Amino acid sequence: MTLPRSATSSQPSDASLGSLYALLAYGSWGLLPIYWKFFGATPAVEVLCHRMIWSAVFLGGILLVQRRWGDLRVLLKSPRQVLVLLTTASLLSFNWGLYIYGVNSDRVVEASLGYYINPLVTVLLGFVFLKERLLRGQLVAVALAVVGVGYFVWQLGTVPWIALALAVSFAFYGLLRKVVAVPPLAGLAMETLLITPMALVFIGRLTATGQGHFGSSGVTMLLFIGAGVVTSMPLLWFNKAAKQLKLATLGFFQYLAPSLSLLLGVFVYGEPFTWIHVVTFGCIWAALLLYSATALRVRGSVGG
Repeated sequence: MTLPRSATSSQPSDASLGSLYALLAYGSWGLLPIYWKFFGATPAVEVLCHRMIWSAVFLGGILLVQRRWGDLRVLLKSPRQVLVLLTTASLLSFNWGLYIYGVNSDRVVEASLGYYINPLVTVLLGFVFLKERLLRGQLVAVALAVVGVGYFVWQLGTVPWIALALAVSFAFYGLLRKVVAVPPLAGLAMETLLITPMALVFIGRLTATGQGHFGSSGVTMLLFIGAGVVTSMPLLWFNKAAKQLKLATLGFFQYLAPSLSLLLGVFVYGEPFTWIHVVTFGCIWAALLLYSATALRVRGSVGG
């Protein structure tokens, strides 16, 4: 049976376009440390507040252009959804703020470790809270990750708390967003809008006491405003990629972001990468390889 010309030509086009959007999204996330480094000694909380405020402005503008403000009104009619989104907004704020702090305290390598661990924590949360089946390969993968982190703690005598907090907070964020069914763009816009009043109060207090950096220079002002754009655009690209790619294909792209961040941390910012890091990251990489292979095998058996 021969498919119509339009069907055969559109499939590669959709896949190519989806791959491009995925590269843009995960590539941007991986290169974000460069942007946060421009803020120098500016407190991470202040950067985070501006990131939330200008993300809300940018996303609100997109909803306005697309005439989708009705999506927000629908969400506001459900107190339960608003409460869940307030919780996810708090988790997202913590995650974003901690990442900025990690980058600007010269711990890009540790931050990248967190996003390598994140998929494995997500699997574990699915098992605990959603009663999803944990396959043998996934169980071994989680165990490998625990061994890697345990080796790090044993050798250095310190817990990589930034990596663990980033992984756990974003995994819980994903879990809650899975439970509450809201459109991705409207959900993110609502999350930033819910946090914006608190962010405005904090920025107002800094301005009143002369401790704020927003008006210190034109470059700093543009950086603060641009934080909303560099936050929102990768999310929009991700949403487009998710619509045009299979989940399995999209899953492989997610490792691009922490890989780019790791390379930046080691080769651009000169952070140490010792044999202890090699063993720890090696365990995590092996765990991710096993996790991905298990997922592909399951999808293959289901498809067959």
